[in-house]
Amino acid sequence: MTTTVASPPDSGPEAPARSAASLVDTVFRAREISIAGALILLILGTYLANPRFLSDQGIKDLLLNSSILVLLAVGQSAVVITRNIDLSVGSVVGLSAFACGKFVAGTDHGVLTVMLLGIAIGVVCGLVSGALVSFGKVPALVVTLGMLYIIQGVDYWWAKGDQIGAAEVPDQILGLGSGSLLGVPYLPLITVVLLAATAYFLRSYRSGRELYAIGSSPEAAVLAGVPIRRRILAAYAFSGAVAGFAGTLWLARFGTVVADNAHGWELTVVSAVVVGGVAITGGTGTVWGAALGALLLTTIGSVLVVLKVDSFWQGAITGALLLLAISIDRIVNLRMTAALRKRSARHGNGA
Repeated sequence: MTTTVASPPDSGPEAPARSAASLVDTVFRAREISIAGALILLILGTYLANPRFLSDQGIKDLLLNSSILVLLAVGQSAVVITRNIDLSVGSVVGLSAFACGKFVAGTDHGVLTVMLLGIAIGVVCGLVSGALVSFGKVPALVVTLGMLYIIQGVDYWWAKGDQIGAAEVPDQILGLGSGSLLGVPYLPLITVVLLAATAYFLRSYRSGRELYAIGSSPEAAVLAGVPIRRRILAAYAFSGAVAGFAGTLWLARFGTVVADNAHGWELTVVSAVVVGGVAITGGTGTVWGAALGALLLTTIGSVLVVLKVDSFWQGAITGALLLLAISIDRIVNLRMTAALRKRSARHGNGA
């Protein structure tokens, strides 16, 4: 015979906090599920209209096209969770891709060397932005927008209208962008590994959870002894490293690179993160949701091409989804605040 002992109800000052965390987790888990559902319906609807959309090549193209955007969304999420933003990621991708292309043109440099170079370029850019935001107390929007134009200017000055052709890039690097393992392209596999590692870190390590604490309430994080400046600096360095790494994958994927690669991707990345449930006000969301948001936006672009719809509508739909996501976040925050106040009041009256 098995006896079940009912656990006592939550009591004490920690009960409202546990209730708040549970409520937030439930809301944003539902958000991610709804995005996944919308993505499935979009793919199925397009398949019914054009069965070639889910051909072997069609699936590979979808995975390859979304890989770099998903990577950038992962790096951006770490920054947005801390209640900041990084608008320089697209320009970092362009600079890294062109720099790596110049470095390997006509040589036999290996993949690892090129990756390390791209990551190093991204880390430097991220550290500059992070230092100005965390230690200089300059608004993130101003800093990263300035970095965007600075990096683009350096890239254009360096390139002088030149481009790197695929014929100049070593075959082993191009193989990274075109090769596959058991039929699955390398790029999506790399993206999934980085995505899973980042999600595990944010959830399981104290320094990862502290990023959420900073975004939820910087004042409370200070009182809890969280090293806010170091954590924000690290978040920007990570975002830059991911963007620099994405630049090397861009080179491997396309072979031909110019100065304005990934130009305009900044807002697309931010849109993917916010649509995926990472609140622009910080403190909530997951990289899995951001990845789903990136995959959704990429799929929308592919669907419009398949259905022969004007590409203008991709930007319009992205903007509409961004406004909708921000509006939902605002409504959810207001309702959660009201619900938590009521629960706190009931808890106080019952004490």
